[in-house]
Amino acid sequence: MSFDLNGRVALVTGASRGIGYFTALELARRGAHVVACARTVGGLEELDDAIKAEGGSATLVPFDLSDMAAIDALGGAIFERWGKLDILVANAGLLGVISPIGHVEAKVFEKVMTVNVTATWRLIRSVDPLMQKSDQGRALILSSSLAHKCKPFWGPYSASKAAVEALARTWAAESERLPLTVNSVDPGGTRTAMRAQAYPGEDPATLPHPSEVAKVIADLTGPDVTETGKLYLVREKRFADYKLP
Repeated sequence: MSFDLNGRVALVTGASRGIGYFTALELARRGAHVVACARTVGGLEELDDAIKAEGGSATLVPFDLSDMAAIDALGGAIFERWGKLDILVANAGLLGVISPIGHVEAKVFEKVMTVNVTATWRLIRSVDPLMQKSDQGRALILSSSLAHKCKPFWGPYSASKAAVEALARTWAAESERLPLTVNSVDPGGTRTAMRAQAYPGEDPATLPHPSEVAKVIADLTGPDVTETGKLYLVREKRFADYKLP
């Protein structure tokens, strides 16, 4: 898909590694100024070096997504500097533990919900006014097939991804008369640290590199993508509309 993002401002969370890192890099390659958020300062600095090497630009915002006040402040800072936000890629998330529901510690469940769900809602709340000021707003919320499969032992993660899909669909419905599209993205199995944590015996060479997924995500920020309130399946290269069989 051929288009450039010159003059666009993109916010990417979880940008210090994996899908977030390569999505931020890909968006910068296409001309967007990237606001890159993550906990790991070193990873953000490596990203900044990679973006500069490609001739792009970025603003680094190191903070933990469990810091709700920082999320609120982020929206204000973006408004003061740019007055708008064109692209949101809400990528950051936690796996938690793979365990029977009855064995999950309360603090683990609450942390997964805080980072994956509450922080996503807080982020939407913070940037929605900014994205309404864009003439072509594109919001992409990273999800997972586990939001629908609900496999044994994946309770906290599955529940959190089902919740963020519900938030995305609601936001899309509320924005349907605006030049803003909101979609969820299921990247499928990808060669990331989270995947290795979940499947320690899996050969990572059998999985797509996150840079491949990043190119698809970047394509979804283009002017020709008018679908909203849907789930994009990266592996299948198509939108799903959530309708039951």
